[in-house]
Amino acid sequence: MGTDQSELPEDAVGRRVSCGEERATVRYVGPIPPTIGLWLGVEWDNPERGKHDGSHEGVSYFTCRHPTGGSFIRPGKASFGVDYLAAVRQVYGMDTEEVLSEDVSSSSSKKIKWFGIKERRYNAHQLQMINVEWLDLSGTLLSCWEDVASITEQLVRLEGLQLRYAFPSGFDSRPLWFTFHHLVFSPAAQILQSALMWPQVEDLSVAENSITELQRPEGVLQSLKSLNLSGNPLEQDSVISISALPRYSSLQCTLRLFGFSVGSQTSMFPALKKLYLDNNNITEWDVVNELDKLPSLVQFWCRGNRLVSSDGNPRTANQMLIAKLGQVVTLNGCEIHHEDRRGAELDYIKMFGEAWLKAGGRSQISSQFTSQHPRYQKLIDKYGAPEEGELKKIEPFALKNQLLKITFVFPEDAGRKPIEKKLPASMLVQKVKGLLYRLLKVPAADLKLTYTSPKMVGTEFEIDSDLKTLQFYSIEDGDQVLVRWS
Repeated sequence: MGTDQSELPEDAVGRRVSCGEERATVRYVGPIPPTIGLWLGVEWDNPERGKHDGSHEGVSYFTCRHPTGGSFIRPGKASFGVDYLAAVRQVYGMDTEEVLSEDVSSSSSKKIKWFGIKERRYNAHQLQMINVEWLDLSGTLLSCWEDVASITEQLVRLEGLQLRYAFPSGFDSRPLWFTFHHLVFSPAAQILQSALMWPQVEDLSVAENSITELQRPEGVLQSLKSLNLSGNPLEQDSVISISALPRYSSLQCTLRLFGFSVGSQTSMFPALKKLYLDNNNITEWDVVNELDKLPSLVQFWCRGNRLVSSDGNPRTANQMLIAKLGQVVTLNGCEIHHEDRRGAELDYIKMFGEAWLKAGGRSQISSQFTSQHPRYQKLIDKYGAPEEGELKKIEPFALKNQLLKITFVFPEDAGRKPIEKKLPASMLVQKVKGLLYRLLKVPAADLKLTYTSPKMVGTEFEIDSDLKTLQFYSIEDGDQVLVRWS
């Protein structure tokens, strides 16, 4: 529903509006000669929706970040949103007096789910203190951080705030505005300036924001424990610039090479315990060598990358990860038991023993070998040097060397016997379903696959993309694939 010209807010410039499914920010209110009547000059969130940069017939009425991000629309085409409590009434069919008078908590059977509201404003005097712990203001028309604060400061139990596809503007140094601990934020331009207002944030997600650069955080984000930067093409210096944050122990990001200085450990990321580098297109083992220098790293996720061993076997690549990362106790969500680490490290010694001997062995090892295998000497000190008869000949990459023995089981068809197959780790799930169609005569579209690993007894992992490989899901030799169909 559009806005009548007589109802146009006095402070319309800078306000957020919706026009159908699109969102925009008002940059100009006034006439556009030679036309008659009032126009709104808007900058669209999606620049492809616009037509120009705020100019018309050589006159600049406003400016846009994108040369085609602007349009002029009549007020009747724009909606400035609805009252906050009216939005509750519209979406949930709830009596707002009931909302104000009852104790509505996050554990109540009458829990309010603050999701899906597309258009809303707020009337601060109407909103009373309720026991909301998580609030989703994604996709709203709230125009500035002061508006957001007018809502959140009254929610005394608020733990987390979600602001995806919302564009509050304006910054303030009043830190007591926001006392929540978890924030999902998008878009994240000027994130460090905004962070002045969230001194207590411990968990921050700014994924998929096209962030390329972050400045060193001075006096902000000092309470941060978990940071999700995945899907942002960050430059190397930006990753390093946030490394000095004192408390954060979990990082999820799109990685360029960290590039720590040579040495056993680094002073960067002193408290980082968990690192998520899934789907980073990592191909070089040098990256893994660098990560071993992180002093506190104990949990590491590295799925969906292209780290391969010389024999092309994903299991061998996992063993190399274990051997290269001496402090890690959890890899891709699986605990590394003592016997797993011992086996991986002994195999690593044998795998590269011949190269070690050629590089000088104990006498004078070459710097090239040391840079490629920085933990090798530690492993030699731990287990002893390999005997010549123990050296493992590295087999060339071949299909037969990367076949996985998979057992297909059918939990909802007790009469059907398990089927055992040897499949290449590079096989797409789509082709696995094609194989099952030929075996079961069940359409591939009806098949639902999960898998279990003897390393994680009792846990089922979902296989949810037909265009991913078995290797992507870290399926290993001996795993079971559970087949269900509708």
